[in-house]
This record gives sequence, structure tokens and C-alpha cells, in this order.
Amino acid sequence: MLFLGWEQQLIDECMAKNKTESTDKSVDDFLQTVENEQKRKDSYELIALMEKLTGEQAKMWGPTIVGFGNYHYKYESGHEGNAPLVGFSPRKAALSLYVFTGLQEHEHLLENLGKFTMGKACIYAKKLADINLDTLTGLMNHSIDYVTTKYTRIKE
Repeated sequence: MLFLGWEQQLIDECMAKNKTESTDKSVDDFLQTVENEQKRKDSYELIALMEKLTGEQAKMWGPTIVGFGNYHYKYESGHEGNAPLVGFSPRKAALSLYVFTGLQEHEHLLENLGKFTMGKACIYAKKLADINLDTLTGLMNHSIDYVTTKYTRIKE
């Protein structure tokens, strides 16, 4: 079974009920709780970029993920749910960017991205200035195209 890497991370963060459902909580209220001023500034820059690329407004997904757009996935295992097309979380250690499929055939899209580390498919950057925004934009466009081709996009 093939999971997109960041989808798997979102699944791993879930219990019996997905914690990553979209909520009506205020994105701005959440970002005001981010202690690191640079992460807050980077978050607002990511919001502008991700809203432009997806054509969707920022929404909270679970308690700490800012997501854009919505799609429904269903795996062969029967697990299904909704997830944002792209998203991020301004975590204490780093910005977590949910913008990469995690598929080996897409790894070339990470070339020239800048200074980052990886989880399964989550990209971690200390600050947005460490990331090449043109490369990030291309990576997100590719991931959005991939997800919307493979799964059902939900228009809100």
C-alpha cells in the first residue's frame, strides 16, 4: 500500500478518531500562541504562498496544523478520511512543512530546496529563509497536482 509520506505522518498522529479533521478554530489565534517571533512571521508568509497556490483559505486541522484545501482519501486497508492539500505547523523545534508526497520518484523535486531535514515525508526547516521559495513553490504545485489526480478534491 502506498501512502503519501505526509499523509502517513498525519495518520500516525491520529488515534481512533482523526485529530487532523479541519476545525473552525482561528488560524490567527493559534499563530498568536507561537512564542518564536520568526516562526510567526514565517507562518504568515507560508499562509500567503499556500493560499495563492491552492486558491483556498488557511484553516486549522487538528490543534496545530494550518492546512489549505481539502481532499478525501481511501486506502486499500479501508482507512479513509480528509486531509489538506498542503499545510504546515510552526513547531517549537522547526517549521513542519506538509508539502511533499514522500515518493522516491519525486525526490528530485527536493534538489535546491535549501537547508532542511526530513521525516517520512515531512520537511523540517528552522526558518523559511533557509528554503528556496521557488523550489518550494514547484514542489507544492507538483504535490497538489499529484494529490488531486489520485484522490477526490473537496471544494468548500
